[in-house]
Amino acid sequence: MTDPVPTHDLRIETGRGALFVRLWWHEPSLRDAPPPVVLFHDSLGAVELWRSFPQALCEATGRPVIAYDRLGFGRSDAFPGALPADFIAAEGRDTLPLLRDALGFTQFIACGHSVGGGMAVETAANHQATCLAVITMGAQAFIEEHTLAGIRAAQAVFERPQDLARLARYHGDKARWVVDAWTGTWLSPAFAGWALDDALAGVTCPLLAIHGEADEFGSPEHPRRIAGAQGRFVLLPAIGHNPHREAEAEAAGLIGSFLAERL
Repeated sequence: MTDPVPTHDLRIETGRGALFVRLWWHEPSLRDAPPPVVLFHDSLGAVELWRSFPQALCEATGRPVIAYDRLGFGRSDAFPGALPADFIAAEGRDTLPLLRDALGFTQFIACGHSVGGGMAVETAANHQATCLAVITMGAQAFIEEHTLAGIRAAQAVFERPQDLARLARYHGDKARWVVDAWTGTWLSPAFAGWALDDALAGVTCPLLAIHGEADEFGSPEHPRRIAGAQGRFVLLPAIGHNPHREAEAEAAGLIGSFLAERL
């Protein structure tokens, strides 16, 4: 059994607060490394909630893996106010350059789960010259009732103090903001027209959309739309919203094979 790839933690200043970042790689600098996989977490996510997936992904791809807590999440600083309307596009526009400068990479692969998948797509569209591939897992491409019903059910769960306390293990006193930012944004009538179509039209690199057949936050129409005519769509039987946790080895292997074939 091989030894785990070392991890390196750092904080990056954004001008609005500091981000917590973790790198899985042999060295803390990526200047001489293969292009890394950058992970974008979901609406309740954090570095720690990726669990062992980044390690598995590093081993499956032979590439560095970067995960970070978005501002307002995990060990990053609190978000100053409410999420802006363009928060999904903003990660690629505003945060990716900070990661690039701090860690010393140029080209990269964008990989995201749930809303992080939308962020990965937006990042690929915004960095066409340097994004080599984009992978989504359980991502949404538009607003549908299936998604909203799942969010309403989760909203009721997190009204219970014991369930909010469970989330606070990862987000501390930001847990209530994390839940409200997710549910308040997605259930808002102002967000009803959101879709990834414009960003998808700007993606020029290979694209892999992984989705669980039993995903409680999105029907298979989401990965079909994300993959379109040019990308690859994989539907995993009996898997829900978290392919990277429910089928870690399979998800990491799919990504590793896809990148080996396309890059």
